[in-house]
Amino acid sequence: MGTVVEARMSQRCRGEGVVFADTNRLRVHLIGIGGSGMMGAAALLRDMGSRVSGSDLAGFDGLGVLVQSGVRVSIGHCQSQVDADVELVVASAAVPESNPELSAARSRGIPVLKYAELLGALMAVREGVAIAGTHGKSTTTAMTTHLFREAGLSPSFVIGARSAQLGGSSGLGEGPHFIVESCEFNRSFLHFRPRLATVLNVESDHLDCYRDLDEIVTAFTEFCGHVDPRGLVVVNGDDPLAVRAAAKSRCEVQTFGFSESADWSARELKIDRGRFLFDAWFRGSWVLSGRLSIPGRHNVANALAAIALAYRAGGDPAAVAAALPTFAGVDRRLTWRGEGHGVTILDDYAHHPTEIRVTIEAARSRYQPKRTWIVFQPHQASRTRHFMNEFAESFGLADEVIVPNVYCARENDETAGRDGAEELVARIRGHGGRARYLATFAAVADHLAANLTEGDLVMTMGAGDIWKVADELVERLCQPDGMRRTPRSEHVVPPGGACPVSVSAA
Repeated sequence: MGTVVEARMSQRCRGEGVVFADTNRLRVHLIGIGGSGMMGAAALLRDMGSRVSGSDLAGFDGLGVLVQSGVRVSIGHCQSQVDADVELVVASAAVPESNPELSAARSRGIPVLKYAELLGALMAVREGVAIAGTHGKSTTTAMTTHLFREAGLSPSFVIGARSAQLGGSSGLGEGPHFIVESCEFNRSFLHFRPRLATVLNVESDHLDCYRDLDEIVTAFTEFCGHVDPRGLVVVNGDDPLAVRAAAKSRCEVQTFGFSESADWSARELKIDRGRFLFDAWFRGSWVLSGRLSIPGRHNVANALAAIALAYRAGGDPAAVAAALPTFAGVDRRLTWRGEGHGVTILDDYAHHPTEIRVTIEAARSRYQPKRTWIVFQPHQASRTRHFMNEFAESFGLADEVIVPNVYCARENDETAGRDGAEELVARIRGHGGRARYLATFAAVADHLAANLTEGDLVMTMGAGDIWKVADELVERLCQPDGMRRTPRSEHVVPPGGACPVSVSAA
């Protein structure tokens, strides 16, 4: 590149044309630092010795923790935020080319990487472990990291969600493995060249990036083709599209699933209030007996993938078996938020019809409520339109569904957000369900507080900021006799402005 960064850097970490070497002196600025993945990348770079700053449009949950760790964060974007000493800029996939900080970096010739390109570059000097699939990536990435840790493999990792158990959404380990949640959005995972990988499932999604399902399968096929020929792809043998994607891999392929014909099979399943016990077999031989503390049959499949990766990496089966029941999950995946007046409150990230269906099933099995209330915030007007019928059908196990306006993360159309929510409610009713449209979070909280009774389960659900309703409900039900609750991660929300408001540790 001819920049000071490249001139300083050795062969320690090369990827996407950018080379990382002496990270103890590297100065990095991240635009869009508030996303879970970007926060994780910032923390990982800091742990590697880099001096890190970042910016985002608004305050975000976890900002306080990031600032206390030594990362300088600014709220708002302007060119002056890219300091004279910045040597590398990393931009979230959501950052447009018109962003003033991005423009400043390009005009000054500062190397710019997208988030996925950064992870690909960092993976280049380690043994990459890439967790891919339409659903279950965050949970399986965290579970795999936990199993590796407990088996003494000390991996580094980056997850697109926070895990209190793992100390956040990223961590720097002493071992050779780098475990990464590998997202298909905008084909981001094609920047990775892992040694080990898994494909959990393949379904239609992100149709703002892909023309159709065939194009999605092609992207997963290319992802599998990037795995080191000496490595391994572990693929869901119960998912024909996942098997198809792995068929042309240059490396060994192993299947996992509930059929005894799978290389890794779950047998002798038993269920205890939504949580499963099972035996893991590999090619006809018993390997371990596992027990999960997180509910849902789908998490047995996720566990098989994690077990297979840990086994290939040299993890002792006894240590892996002992670690399984201690895995506590990740933030916003069937997360218990509180309980008061006999009402249980959960929060979940599910925003695809398949995720909604299996999550509701798992929650009902685990908590066995009198009534199940789902507050679903659709994510993206385009996704809502495309999956309208599938969404309507996915709420079949819910007793009551409340739908606020669509969360239009990459869109700017309030009318589409309202119309999409109202249409979804009509479709749910058309399938025999009970649903209502309430535009605002305040209206949702008011309705719930007035109608919940002892034995009810409430679950907020969606990829946006619907968790705020769960928090509000916890506060309301705390009166008058108190309520057990799980506090959210410490966060600081400073005022916004046209130019950044800098946030730093005292």
